[in-house]
Amino acid sequence: MSEGEIKMNKKPELLAPAGDLEKLKIAINYGADAVYLGGESFGLRAKAKNFTPEEMARGIAYAHERGAKVYVTANIFAHNGDFSGMDDFFKGLYNMGADGVLVSDPGVFALVRETAPKLTVHISTQANNTNYRSAEFWKKLGAKRIVAARELSLGEIAEITSASDIEVEAFVHGAMCISYSGRCLLSAYFTGRDANRGACTHPCRWKYYISEATREGEYLPVEEDERGTYIFNSKDLCMIEHIPELINAGICSFKIEGRMKTAYYCAVVVKAYREAIDDWIKDPELYESKKGYYLSELEKASYRGFTTGFFFGKPQKEAQVYTSSAYIKNYDFVGIVREYYPERGEALIEQRNKFQKGDVVEFLRAGEENFSQKLESITDCEGADRDSAPHAQELLVIKVAKEVRPMDIMRRKAV
Repeated sequence: MSEGEIKMNKKPELLAPAGDLEKLKIAINYGADAVYLGGESFGLRAKAKNFTPEEMARGIAYAHERGAKVYVTANIFAHNGDFSGMDDFFKGLYNMGADGVLVSDPGVFALVRETAPKLTVHISTQANNTNYRSAEFWKKLGAKRIVAARELSLGEIAEITSASDIEVEAFVHGAMCISYSGRCLLSAYFTGRDANRGACTHPCRWKYYISEATREGEYLPVEEDERGTYIFNSKDLCMIEHIPELINAGICSFKIEGRMKTAYYCAVVVKAYREAIDDWIKDPELYESKKGYYLSELEKASYRGFTTGFFFGKPQKEAQVYTSSAYIKNYDFVGIVREYYPERGEALIEQRNKFQKGDVVEFLRAGEENFSQKLESITDCEGADRDSAPHAQELLVIKVAKEVRPMDIMRRKAV
């Protein structure tokens, strides 16, 4: 199919993670069309801050005021005891105006349909959505959308979207789980914490040494150093160079992984994908000319190297990181703009990491070009000069070279 024949009834949704209320606001401010988040129960990110009912209501109101949607995760594989209070949870989501709930367990799905029949249901990637028959199965039961299994190629996804008119969402960026459709058993085996009920300890990032007792002198063809090997540690998914292929496959929602990631990570990744999508819609040649720029921006957030996952066939050994579980971190998030004073050309900055006079910093601006400048002055809120900002989350005033807005982010090269 040529670009002119691309399957695009509407611009694809950019769906971002929201681990807490600040990240929700950051994601929407930097261009997300929708966010997904978890409540205090029933989701697969128990170690994230997650949302109280009050915070969730505030987040939904904030999103709707800005034309964005909110989807709530309830995608655990439920045991009998997990159903306590779940019916009230779903009724509450509907009453708050949540735009959808993600589930993976058929029993949980049935409970949603019984207790909140008008609440939109999406089927999580955990449910192993790998074929068009399962897509049609969920559609007939009342689901509006499936999240494609991460093991699918673009060709397989295109077959699903051609055979069914159910919406198909897919992960396009972020950390990859080594387990099939994210259903990890290692965490429960090693630590007793069940990944399938939200308590994953990420043992895929631990150090491992592999040997076979009866095959002395024979080794698996993996790279390793003196500390062992990280054969379960995948590179991060990155599809920003393949926006037209994703659209061509009929994917309606581009999903970014990362409810455990920082607000800075969310801002960087959402802004890059927002620009890439909009540039391609505006002018495919513009998009092609800026691929290097998009990648360079993504590399300013922490990452483990990039892979295209299963989208173009089964990943080979190059998709794994064998020598370390550490992130590559080229830039530090040092502050966030809280206020801008145009008459003085100054901004009130909330410190996030230490910075000092003389530092060259860059401002990441939502919907605008970034700019860099040298910090010539720093004062506290009483006007006293400061040489540096060593204290966590203190409020300081700096001169800025251009206009900034609340939630613009200040960063600098890592030292």
